[in-house]
Amino acid sequence: MAERADNCSGQATVEAALLVPVVLTLVALLVQPACALYTRSVMAGTAAEVARLVATARGSDGDVRDYALRRLAAVPDVSVFHEGGPEAWDVEAEGPGDDGRVTVRIEGSVRPLPLLGALVSALGPSGDGCVTLRAEATLDARSEWVRGSYEEWIGIWG
Repeated sequence: MAERADNCSGQATVEAALLVPVVLTLVALLVQPACALYTRSVMAGTAAEVARLVATARGSDGDVRDYALRRLAAVPDVSVFHEGGPEAWDVEAEGPGDDGRVTVRIEGSVRPLPLLGALVSALGPSGDGCVTLRAEATLDARSEWVRGSYEEWIGIWG
């Protein structure tokens, strides 16, 4: 009877030795997309907020970048979420032009988990094994029914 008990415990150890790496691999496969999705959603929200700011305020480019970096601070400074720290974010804001359109682009890099490195490298990383994430927001600051320039509107009330 003692021999059978030893044999059963050895079998459970082998099953656990196979099961633990499989479970950890599945967790890693679920964590990486969740981290990238969180980063991308914060970037998209920040781009929309910066577009509203640029459309309604007349701040300098430095002020707009500082505003965006405060919003992007919600992304943890961990390479799975964002690689390179606050200075690595690329924030571009254009507008508003004569048509009243504002465009904001935010770009950052994510370093995938080592397990997924080979898979992600097939998808086209930017460099050093990193993947580039981009978010863009466009806002029409002026409605289509509004005709004329700012100076013409001021002239009416003149």
